[in-house]
Amino acid sequence: MATYNVFITGATSGIGLGIARVLASEGHQIAYNGIADLEETIAISEKLTDLGATSVHYFDADMRDGEAIRKMIATAENTMGPIDVLVNNAGIQHVAPIEKFPIPKWEDVIAVNLTAHFHTIAAVIEGMRSRGFGRIINISSVHGLVASVNKSAYVSAKHGVVGLTKTVALECATDGITVNAICPGWVKTPLVESQIHVRSEMSGRSFEEESSLLIRERQPSQTYVTPEQIGKLCLYLMSEAAASVTGMAMPIDGAWTAQ
Repeated sequence: MATYNVFITGATSGIGLGIARVLASEGHQIAYNGIADLEETIAISEKLTDLGATSVHYFDADMRDGEAIRKMIATAENTMGPIDVLVNNAGIQHVAPIEKFPIPKWEDVIAVNLTAHFHTIAAVIEGMRSRGFGRIINISSVHGLVASVNKSAYVSAKHGVVGLTKTVALECATDGITVNAICPGWVKTPLVESQIHVRSEMSGRSFEEESSLLIRERQPSQTYVTPEQIGKLCLYLMSEAAASVTGMAMPIDGAWTAQ
């Protein structure tokens, strides 16, 4: 596989960092953003370099701010060159019944989990089209395909990501650009671990007990998906073998959506 300039949002932990590690190990140029302090970003960048990334750059932006997002993408392309592969991974969560769901939390989840994807895609698409090549990979969720209670903002946003993916895939179908969504089930990330802690506090059970219960409730494989597995699926979608794979919402969910 050729090496590409890759931009990954939300890559300072969890799924995004796992993707960055896998792509770095294949020699790609990595640009990323996420929530981290200077010391943490230096450590992440050094690790990605050690894994084999040709170059590594960190860029900061408030993912609720469309203008800031577009400026970040422009700065990244000025620094590393045209973005060949965009991985939209940034995401946040808030859990509450809809009648108690705080309006600011709703707006933040929709902004980060959906609208930010719109801005990054809009910022790179003309360049990809002019070059006749591009790979856009949106990290949706199994909750982009099904729903769960008390997650109205998250489920709405992730369903929106699937719709955005399909629309942009159609708009770019003859341009050498593929656009796909990956829909993971439970992945043991800081985002999921925070939900397990909440469940543990409510039930009085240990973190380990709640983690086991969570996986058994929905994921028939009874194993967590790993960030590295998602990274390897990204590698496939970047490859020539996947040149005709576009407009897809691809579950990686231990048979969750087979039920």
